[in-house]
Amino acid sequence: MNLTKAISSYLAKIKNDPSLALDVVWHEVFESKEAEYGQPSKPWSEPVQKILAARKIPGLFSHQAQAIDLIRDKKNVVVATPTASGKSLIYNLPVLETVFTRPDSRALYLFPLKALAQDQKKSLQELLSSAGQEFVPEICIYDGDTKPWQRAKIRQRPPQILITNPDMLHLSILPYHHLWRDFFQNLSFVVVDEVHTYRGVMGSHMAWVFRRLLRVCRYYGQEPQFVFCSATIKNPQELSRNLTDLDVACIEKSGAPSGKKHFLMARSLFGAAQTGLKLLELALKMGLRTIVYTQSRKMAELLAIWMQDKGKAFKDKVCAYRAGFLPEERRNIEARLSRGDLLAVVSTSALELGIDIGHLDLCLMVGYPGSIMATWQRMGRVGRSGQEAAAIFIGHEDALDQYFLHHPKEFLGLEPEKAVINPYNPVIMGRHLVCAAADLPVKADEEMLQNKEAQKEIDCLLASGKLIASADRSEFYAPGKYPHRHVDIRGSGQIFNLFAGQERKYIGHIDEYRAYHETHPGAIYLHMGETYLVQNLDPDTRSVQLKAMKAPYFTRVRTEKSTEILKVFRAKTVGRVQIFHGKLRVTEKIVGYEKRLTYGQRFLGVAPLNLPPLIFETEGMWLAIPKDIQDKIEQKFLHFMGGIHALEHILIAIMPLLILTDRNDLGGISIPMHAQVQGPAVFIYDGIPGGLGLTAQAFVQARELLERADGVIGACDCENGCPKCVHSPKCGSGNRPLDKEAAGLILDMILEEKDREEIIAIAMPEIKKDSPVKVRQEAPAKNKVDSGQSYVPPGREELVLSESQSEKTIFYSYVKENQRFAVLDIETRRSAQEVGGWGNAHKMGISCVVVYDGQKDSFLTFMQEEVPDLISYLTGVDLVVGFNILKFDYNVLKGHSDFDLHSLPTLDILNRVHTRLGYRLSLDHLAKYTLGVSKSANGLLALRWWKEGKIDKIIDYCRQDVAITRDLYLFGRDNGYLLFRNKAKKIVRVPVDW
Repeated sequence: MNLTKAISSYLAKIKNDPSLALDVVWHEVFESKEAEYGQPSKPWSEPVQKILAARKIPGLFSHQAQAIDLIRDKKNVVVATPTASGKSLIYNLPVLETVFTRPDSRALYLFPLKALAQDQKKSLQELLSSAGQEFVPEICIYDGDTKPWQRAKIRQRPPQILITNPDMLHLSILPYHHLWRDFFQNLSFVVVDEVHTYRGVMGSHMAWVFRRLLRVCRYYGQEPQFVFCSATIKNPQELSRNLTDLDVACIEKSGAPSGKKHFLMARSLFGAAQTGLKLLELALKMGLRTIVYTQSRKMAELLAIWMQDKGKAFKDKVCAYRAGFLPEERRNIEARLSRGDLLAVVSTSALELGIDIGHLDLCLMVGYPGSIMATWQRMGRVGRSGQEAAAIFIGHEDALDQYFLHHPKEFLGLEPEKAVINPYNPVIMGRHLVCAAADLPVKADEEMLQNKEAQKEIDCLLASGKLIASADRSEFYAPGKYPHRHVDIRGSGQIFNLFAGQERKYIGHIDEYRAYHETHPGAIYLHMGETYLVQNLDPDTRSVQLKAMKAPYFTRVRTEKSTEILKVFRAKTVGRVQIFHGKLRVTEKIVGYEKRLTYGQRFLGVAPLNLPPLIFETEGMWLAIPKDIQDKIEQKFLHFMGGIHALEHILIAIMPLLILTDRNDLGGISIPMHAQVQGPAVFIYDGIPGGLGLTAQAFVQARELLERADGVIGACDCENGCPKCVHSPKCGSGNRPLDKEAAGLILDMILEEKDREEIIAIAMPEIKKDSPVKVRQEAPAKNKVDSGQSYVPPGREELVLSESQSEKTIFYSYVKENQRFAVLDIETRRSAQEVGGWGNAHKMGISCVVVYDGQKDSFLTFMQEEVPDLISYLTGVDLVVGFNILKFDYNVLKGHSDFDLHSLPTLDILNRVHTRLGYRLSLDHLAKYTLGVSKSANGLLALRWWKEGKIDKIIDYCRQDVAITRDLYLFGRDNGYLLFRNKAKKIVRVPVDW
């Protein structure tokens, strides 16, 4: 049977076979399209002409010719055309032309996946084999699979075309740019393929990776040209500009031909997963090479296992494919698909991109992919060689899926979504500013810092010691040598490694959020068709220990969440509800997990869990529900909490209609009484620390969001709520309580009035210094000065935050104008070696103690027998200052007094500096670079003087040390920093706060 007949026969079968229990609600046919050709404005060089002739390329498609003209005119360009439209020729031909003309020029190719890099190298080599030139440009892949000796060779002799991925650029190229000098000095092109994948968290990271790349290029005198390739999205030009801060031209109209394609939308009567399984079985029996897309890793694994269990004929012909597999596992699957050894693959979004897996005939989408863009991208995986193909969307019993099944024309009329990034996410921006400073010192006047968000983050990084400023604050440095390894550009948290069995065989990895939700103790974890029981989750080593086990059930966590409003950005009235957008602190506690049978999903029970809470700050929007709406719901004897809980679910489910996101990128909390809102509230927030800008967009379209949610509830014919409307597959409380009728009435009452333009008095305060809620004067307790409470110098009182356990209160801490401080230093009679080590400091004896009295501006001297008088004096001051006083001076005094010296209000300069930097600096070092003075002697000389009876010299030396310590304290108090010389031999600031 030829393929056209096979596709037609398959589609007829699924429409007419009642055993499949499939209700096809829409069948759209996209007829084949002829190519539109064009020619570049100037002729190709001889090598490129030979390539085109040898590859039997008679002409270029119109969009290829337009884009190539822009590239040859030195413009940055983004090409956003459908899958299989020949985008790789657009950048390969101009790059090869340049390389043949100028062999010293270099190009950097970035692909989000290693498999794409392998495909591109193969494609380039095929082009070069047709050029017929003596000079053959070198092409190298530089990724995590490249052996160390190969990496060294590539760095020493960079190829004309270097193919890598964002992770390697971030981790292995930019931090070591000095080893890549020749490459960066000649870099002409940066090619970024699949740029639409650089959205959300990864896109926000990549915006800074590209900024860092441009900094390094400019350092070596180069301004490379960028060529972006994208799937069809609404804002390719905006995305490319936001990623690089460069002007980018855009080509969107495709001239490529396409084969006939069928697109079907179907409702399953037995559940989308089971129906998808039946459709896959039928496709395999009819010889159709098939890709099945699922919405989760777990479902991809389950479908592959279920299919393999159907008989030997399918055992080795179907497998799962997802992120988290080892590279060699993914490559093996890709090769088997390309060769035809595998007839079907069940994948997550990992196979949306243009990896070469051969020609496919059928695409089954089990559930809505999360975006219109992803839907067309997945459909583009079939029929790539022009043959007739089909794609079938099987709706889950999910609110959004069911909405589309009820409105298929609307679905087909929707434009692809915008790809959203947030370069100024404070968490991501802060990490990359530190990386940038490690790449090259960051100058205060650099363009990337010239906005208030970046300036604010710089101040935070300096205050926390994550960045260090030069003496004049004109440059910023990273205190550590390689901060990059702590920044995961594909997420916002850490990576956990997975180990199986007693031999601890490494089988893959998982991000931090998924680790807590999917690999908690007792969880069932699926990998490559194997079932594992999670034995241990270790946050300290970021590892998960698994044990192979055949389990007839799967697991799902239950959670409890709370949120705190930190700041309100915007507010407006929609109908009868006030809606806010702002900054939130979310606390999520995983309290247990459900067990459900793999077949049928029957509930088996709940097991408790005690894991540390996940706490992060993000952006969100929230609805303040009026009290009279609550009263009306309760008067009708409906469940108000169930109503706002259902409203939370439906808003999250519908939001992907408006913005490019997946419901898994969002979180929600509904609460009948929120202390800051002072009433009922429904919160929807970005599920990533720092926020992605998702709810910021939703806030703008709030009325449309509420209206669509109301429409979904009204269209569902269930009585009490179901997965088609208000049930959520990721609900942490097991979809309890839910009241569909109450949610519908709440929405009706909200929307019964028109929107009013008004300024809302915002009652939710930001918890920070310049926005106090309650002000109460409270002098700092003496024993708190060196244990975390800010010390405020005389004449510079300011608000300092603390948080009461019982109420949110901002306390006003102050220090009196006449605060009395003392600076102390001790010289001993014996060395540490003489008394058996530093742990025996109490046995070292005292030759003298010198104290500077800040109130009297005078020095006092105490001998060993006068320690009681010294203790009496110290209890009368407001602050005791010293250098290593906590670990040394107080321990020496402990041998001569039973008084608890650590109860004194103490500031230890060495301790503060060490805490800030992570390493120790000597008193002499700080004095030299901060004050321009040096110590007059040292401890060993003072010990010799004691033995020689030269007590006057010891007192003079000790007094000078006290004076230096005093001056360091006063300098730090008045300026907020001390100076030192770092390992790079730069004079820099260490921020201090006392």
